[in-house]
Amino acid sequence: MKLNFFKSKRAGFTLIEVLIAIGLVAILAGIVIIAVNPARQFALGRDTQRRSDVNAILNAIYQYATDNNGTLPASITALAVDTPTEICKSPVATCTGLVDLHPTLVGAGQTYLISMPVDPSSTDANSTEYTVSRNTNNRITVAAPMDETSTISITR
Repeated sequence: MKLNFFKSKRAGFTLIEVLIAIGLVAILAGIVIIAVNPARQFALGRDTQRRSDVNAILNAIYQYATDNNGTLPASITALAVDTPTEICKSPVATCTGLVDLHPTLVGAGQTYLISMPVDPSSTDANSTEYTVSRNTNNRITVAAPMDETSTISITR
């Protein structure tokens, strides 16, 4: 019986095969990351939150007007026509130059909003970063100027 210790069977991958497999996986991963684009997905998520907030503010304003025989909150009627003005964040914030809707929509005894919605990217201590304006026909526009993917503005 003859033993051959030097004869071996090839049972692995060559370096070239491994490098080709890694290259293909890297190319496929790159394509998937580009297709998914996480930064855009996060931006779309923030814009969805902005649309929801703008709708909530506008609905609260009109619910208030409905309950008060069509009278809009005084802080809105005091606005100059067609002049978007930022909405104040909270009753303890400095609301100088901002529209303060807390006494009519969020304040004690009011059931229109639990709290004033704030833009998801807001860093301002006083402003929600949302704006409200009225036109000559008292149509109200609430907008989200910090939108990232599309214009967010609703008028009623």
